[in-house]
Amino acid sequence: MIIEERQSTHVYRQKQLFSKEELEARESLCVHEQPPYCNAACPLKLDTKAMVAALAAGDFGKAMQLYEKITPLPHILSAGCEAPCEGACKLRERGDGVSIRALEAAAVQYGERAKKRGLLRKKTKKCAVYGVDLFALFLAGELAKKMYPVTVYAPYPDREAMLSALAPETAGAAEDLGRLDIKFEWNADPESAYAGTAMKYDLRCAAYETAQKLYPGLGVDEAVMVCREHQLITGPAEGVLDAAFGAKKAALSADRLAQNLDPANTRGEEGAVQTRLYTNLEGVLPTKRIPIEDKETAIAEAGRCIQCHCDECIKGCAYLQHYQKFPRILTREIYNNVSIIMGDHMMNKPINACSLCGQCSVLCPNGYDMAEICKLARENMVYTGKMSLAPHEFALMDMVFSNEDAFLCKPQPGFEQCKYVFFPGCQATAIAPATVRAAYLDLCQRLDGGVALMLGCCGAICDWAGRYELYGDTMKFLDEKLAELGNPTVIAGCPTCKKQLSRHETVGIWAVLEDIGLPKKAKRLDKPMAVHDACGARGDHETQDSIRRIAESLGCAVSETAYAGDKAPCCGYGGLTQYTNREVAKKMTDSCLERSELPYLSYCMACRDRFAREGRESMHILELVYGTAADHCPDISAKRYNRLGLKQELLKEVWNEEVEAVDLGFTIEYTPEAEEMMDDRMILKSDVLRVLQALRETGEAILEEETGLIVTRARLGNVTFWVKYTETGSGYLVHRAYSHRMTIQSR
Repeated sequence: MIIEERQSTHVYRQKQLFSKEELEARESLCVHEQPPYCNAACPLKLDTKAMVAALAAGDFGKAMQLYEKITPLPHILSAGCEAPCEGACKLRERGDGVSIRALEAAAVQYGERAKKRGLLRKKTKKCAVYGVDLFALFLAGELAKKMYPVTVYAPYPDREAMLSALAPETAGAAEDLGRLDIKFEWNADPESAYAGTAMKYDLRCAAYETAQKLYPGLGVDEAVMVCREHQLITGPAEGVLDAAFGAKKAALSADRLAQNLDPANTRGEEGAVQTRLYTNLEGVLPTKRIPIEDKETAIAEAGRCIQCHCDECIKGCAYLQHYQKFPRILTREIYNNVSIIMGDHMMNKPINACSLCGQCSVLCPNGYDMAEICKLARENMVYTGKMSLAPHEFALMDMVFSNEDAFLCKPQPGFEQCKYVFFPGCQATAIAPATVRAAYLDLCQRLDGGVALMLGCCGAICDWAGRYELYGDTMKFLDEKLAELGNPTVIAGCPTCKKQLSRHETVGIWAVLEDIGLPKKAKRLDKPMAVHDACGARGDHETQDSIRRIAESLGCAVSETAYAGDKAPCCGYGGLTQYTNREVAKKMTDSCLERSELPYLSYCMACRDRFAREGRESMHILELVYGTAADHCPDISAKRYNRLGLKQELLKEVWNEEVEAVDLGFTIEYTPEAEEMMDDRMILKSDVLRVLQALRETGEAILEEETGLIVTRARLGNVTFWVKYTETGSGYLVHRAYSHRMTIQSR
């Protein structure tokens, strides 16, 4: 869809993320808001979970108030309730369930009653209840709570006699009735009273036995507790809970009839329901019921409740923890965000903060894939022009650099086409060039059929950014280069590259090394290390197992962490989170490191780098295999120089190709403060070089008198760079660097 803004040349593109039906289907997978098992089993909709939580906290007043919401006669109900909630208690799978019925009684016994409501206007429709059984008594109470004037024609001399017959062992029942504005006509003959007074009342109700006497063989719609033929509200009830539930249904029908509506309309979901809630019982130990004798024992028994809930995804995901929202809510907000044509898109930042790692889909019992939704949203927002380039621009330009300036694709000397091609990945070449060099030379020596080399990016960057056109171009470029090599088997040095290039025959270098054996220079590491599984290897059990076997063969005692294997969290690099939301990326890294105090062993260079930056000893599996060491936390400029340096070194060493050095004619030095600032603000030394080259052409600079620093600037693409420097004998000493990224559109 294309939308043109009035009196403007700007054109808005609109594309639905997915249909409302698919939205609802996706939302339904999240069971977080499903009722707990005890709540679902209660036909009266008691919030049992909240009531028990209040009791566990010693708040008997709150517990009583929750109980009063479901019934006008709490003493009678608590004393005789059949408690289906107890049978549904999840804790029964580990031993004794919670004594919910006894806790209800404790809430009623020890909890303070809510203050009686002030003078509220009575409804004009009058109600009569003929005869008394438990259903009729509960119904009278429900109608009184709804502010109907209620008269009960009771065949008893007084309240005590009535309660003695209906609830003989229920202390406090009189108190319940005393709080209700109900008029009783004692010693009444219900049948005679009905004959003489029925026409005086707008709503007529009856105990079921009385109704049968009034109209022998009457038919009752038990769904609404109404005899439609005679407009009489009545119905059978078996037990206290059934009576209370029937009365609640009947009171709702009375409301409908009072408004001249069909009592079956707009009733919502009544009674007990099925729940799809998932509750993880891992680590829950069996406990015994505590007999309730006083407040203290009631608190202790309530404390046994595990407060059933599903938070499997949010427990493991730092992204969801940061935003404190479950997938169902986030999905709805993202859907609405995408639907905005003009205005602020407040969810763009959360959309870009997801690492797209897919951990949530593994942790969720229903496979809710938040990563898929965020990725679809990014692509949609890019398509419609509603996603700024700025959050991903640096990473995308870095990918372009890897596939242009730092790109290398050559067959092994002596081969026109090769059986294999080694694809180490852009992060390995940026962080650990010596390891990449050692790995390639080793593969060339020990594999038959020739091993080509391809230094570049697999395209994950633009895939994560939602730049689908660039992704398509990148895939085409890589496919063409692989075709030139004879479509060899790709030996991937990175699990993400292995996944991205899976349309070709692809194998991980770790699997190759297991097949041909580890090199003699492999380094033994006789100490325990915690294995961090890369999110790019999620679902790739062959890779996960291979890494562990190699580590153990080198003497490393592998320690498994919580959320290992397919459940492993992202380190904060995936999905470009470290570029779009540093706070969330930091939380992701911390979440990974919190799982163990040991040094970390990884098989993704990005993971290794992020852990090292947080001060944790970290090694890549290939560092062990080849006895090499990665650079210690190279900054963004060093990562680019590493890629270029590796390319030049291998061209000279393997293919005897010299790369002509470029003489700038001047030198550039940096203060430590400048280097730290530039790395933090993603300003490359090559950016500063271009600014200073522009300075030498234009001579445009100003003196900052306060600091004595000279300031110059240049606009490079979408970015304006500012450099503060002093002159040296041979060139420049950079003290500060700033940048401002923006895209200017003409309208």
